[in-house]
Amino acid sequence: MTENDGVRLQKYLAHAGVCSRRAAETLIKEGVVTVNNRVVTELGTRVDPVSDRVCVRGSAVHAEEKRVYLLLHKPIGVITSCSHGNARVVTDLVKVPERVYPVGRLDHDSSGLLIMTNDGRIHHRLSHPSFDHEKEYRVRVASPMPQSALTRMAEGIRLKEGMTRPCRVRREGEQSYTIVLQEGKNRQVRRMAEEVGHEVVALKRVRMANICLGQLKPGQWRHLAEDEVRELLKRTGIGTGEG
Repeated sequence: MTENDGVRLQKYLAHAGVCSRRAAETLIKEGVVTVNNRVVTELGTRVDPVSDRVCVRGSAVHAEEKRVYLLLHKPIGVITSCSHGNARVVTDLVKVPERVYPVGRLDHDSSGLLIMTNDGRIHHRLSHPSFDHEKEYRVRVASPMPQSALTRMAEGIRLKEGMTRPCRVRREGEQSYTIVLQEGKNRQVRRMAEEVGHEVVALKRVRMANICLGQLKPGQWRHLAEDEVRELLKRTGIGTGEG
């Protein structure tokens, strides 16, 4: 997290209703505030309200804020981040009063579905590979791809981190296919294609869990419908009381 990301710790504590900002500064100086189980005494410290765990004297603090769930069609050339120097980032594209964060990543040269939210529960459960949520991509490569290459990817490809999990791959054309993953290694779709001798020239994510990109055009966004949120919470175990 850069110095421009997140919010100042004392502001976060005040927003959560713990105390005034001035009193929060005192608590921080006294060493009774922890961030991710580490004592923090520096007033300039910034925290990520979505992913950081903040405690005061051992008790977790949660900033009460309306939970927002957005679907963005990330265009090519926009960075999946909250700030990145002078570069255009995904948070520049959505206009809501709440501070929302992207769930997972899409490469600079990739496009498609990106969920953005201020609900840390959803952020964790959709981002962490242990929860096995599906992500579906449409892929176009530079040259015709034989069935043997698609089969190899479906069975698993050895990358430097180890074997990829078996996945579903369906041919769409001589140079295009869809692939459904339940994991998210760095640049995984592109690297899997490279391992079978093909260069990805276009990559679009069209689904994550039950959320589909639909007819949104690049740069457009919308709030998730109530039934979409309800199903997403259910699939992530939050709607069943596990959150």
